[in-house]
Amino acid sequence: MICEPTLDELRQKVWDGHRVTREEAVRLYALPLEELGLLADRRRQQAKARAYAGRGNEIVTYIVDRNVNYTNICNVYCKFCAFYRVEGDADAYVISQAEMDQKIEETVALGGTQILLQGGHHPKLTLQWYLDLLSHMKSRFPQVNIHGFSPSEFIHFREVFGLSLEEILRQFKAAGLGSVPGGGGEILVDEVRQRVSPLKAMSDDWLEVMDVAHRLGLKSSATMMFGHVETVAHRVEHLDRLRQQQDKSGGFTAFIGWTFQPENTKLKAPTVGAHEYLRTQAVARIYLDNFENVQSSWVTQGPEIGQIALKFGANDLGSIMIEENVVSQAGATFRMNVKDMRRLIAELGYEPRQRDNWYRLVA
Repeated sequence: MICEPTLDELRQKVWDGHRVTREEAVRLYALPLEELGLLADRRRQQAKARAYAGRGNEIVTYIVDRNVNYTNICNVYCKFCAFYRVEGDADAYVISQAEMDQKIEETVALGGTQILLQGGHHPKLTLQWYLDLLSHMKSRFPQVNIHGFSPSEFIHFREVFGLSLEEILRQFKAAGLGSVPGGGGEILVDEVRQRVSPLKAMSDDWLEVMDVAHRLGLKSSATMMFGHVETVAHRVEHLDRLRQQQDKSGGFTAFIGWTFQPENTKLKAPTVGAHEYLRTQAVARIYLDNFENVQSSWVTQGPEIGQIALKFGANDLGSIMIEENVVSQAGATFRMNVKDMRRLIAELGYEPRQRDNWYRLVA
């Protein structure tokens, strides 16, 4: 019979950098917040010592990019989403290439290096429409990375276009796609997904897209939206599936967790506060021992909590969010610029550095 470690033994196990089990992660979640933060910060230091060895001050990164939602027309009707519209709604739209050019020009003028391109599951846009958009963007702005299309969108494409995921991703990559965002992860537990987004890609689908993308050389991020109908055990199960996939394919650049924003949505749940957000991020940093980067979610928590999160396992402050349409529709309206980000990072004694999508430092 295998005995569970005592709490002191579990703390030491984390401190020494050893992998923890799902059961141990749930126990860690219940630690006093300051203890949990200290252990997560230890894991962050271990990860960044490998990444930026010999660089002097500890580096905390940020990226200058823009979220562009190419359409808000969607036929999956997620209960947690306040952004989607149906065809015929007065404010439904599909972006034009000219509108995209203007958005990218504004981004580049602000020092931006990336466009985060996501949209609704439009039932009528063709494969050629997407390929034309990608090739147009890449030909006009070859220096800008296109970080585009969440796994749930690719599952939608597979159904609409009648092609394999590998073929779709190959064609998208050839047209200019540079990496894949981790949106639509929500909670990678099907009993939860059936409750909050029953028409959307299920857990295995989401992971399959990431597996294929990684095999084709496309890096991706991984996300978790929590604080709705799931339990702590569900959150840890989500983290476990991410860790298993990273062990297999190694293509995740970072983990990003954020809290459900209930305003204007059909899904009603008590708003999760900073305490639970920091606790969950800390457990994620400890559990995801094969993820080098964890991003703070100031967009949902605000700049001050986003800064505190840098002491709870995060080593990246994310994007300045030149444009953001989805969580803002659900009530999150925080904004920051580069000066704000650099100040928040420097106030903690870290060295603020701009990065690209692959966490390479931008000169």
